This record gives sequence, C-alpha cells and structure tokens, in this order.
Amino acid sequence: MAIRRILRMGDPRLLQVSAPVTDFQSPALQALITDLYDTMQAANGAGLAAPQIGVPLRVVIFGGGRSPRYPDAEAVPATVLINPVLEPLGAAQEEDWEGCLSVPGLRGRVPRFTTLRYAGCDATGQRFERTVSGFHARVVQHEVDHLDGILYPQRMRDLRSLGFNEELFPGQELRDD
Repeated sequence: MAIRRILRMGDPRLLQVSAPVTDFQSPALQALITDLYDTMQAANGAGLAAPQIGVPLRVVIFGGGRSPRYPDAEAVPATVLINPVLEPLGAAQEEDWEGCLSVPGLRGRVPRFTTLRYAGCDATGQRFERTVSGFHARVVQHEVDHLDGILYPQRMRDLRSLGFNEELFPGQELRDD
C-alpha cells in the first residue's frame, strides 16, 4: 500500500510501550501490515515493528528468506507477529552484531538469548507458537524490543563496540535491519 517514513533514534515515539491489538478484523490493521512489509522491503530490512513507523501497536514483521546483510545466517520465515510473548529457554546468551533501521549507519554487539519460545497471533488473529534459536531468535528479540520502547544500544553491555558501519567493517556494504 505505502512505504512509510521510518522513525529514527531520538524520536520520543520509539521509547513508548505499544498497546495490544484488540481488533483483528480491522481494515486499518491489514493496511498496517501491508505498509510494514512494503517499508521493510524498500529499506532492505530483516524486520520492522509498528512503532518504527509511528504506530504504537504490538505488531512486528520479520523474515522472508535469507538476509543479504547476514549471509551466513539461516533463513527466517516471513512472519507477522501480533501481541507477542517471549519466553527464554535457558539462560544462555550470545553477543553478536546488530543494526536497526531506526539507528541507521551504526552497528553494535548485543547480547540475546540463544533459544526461546515465542507466541502471539498472526494477521488473522490465529494464535501460534514457535521455538527458535540462533539468528531467528535474535531477530524476534530485536523486533519485540521495539514494542517495549527499547532500541538495541540500550541492550549493549559495552558501548565501545557501537560504531559506524564503514569504520567497523571497511569495504563491506552493510544495510540497516
């Protein structure tokens, strides 16, 4: 439907906690999901959350195959996740590089749970659940953080790893998530 403007770090709307979706039959919800996909694809992202386009609802999308930005990562299925609940399965965490469409041009090392179960609803309101690990688990955690007003730099343990893509990865062409 439309490619929307992605809010950037510093916009106070990115720090708000989003409201749950209550009407799954709403044409506005279906239009939001379409706009999220159009916007994510136009920006070459791996995922996008409704708050990133100024809509304070608990809706995220992610995946759609392999990410060119993470060529060694497994493919993540295209997913609409509404009103998500995350449950880490164990205490194991891994620190790895992340970027974000709302924090353009930067990367940082972020700790994330390596395995988790997530549950929520799809675009029609059908509840589903998945147990995931690796890159899939990282992407879900990153996107769901947006629903709670958290950007990845807030999760970093050591801000010395935060830097511009060109400085951290000279000669590599990286896009934001």
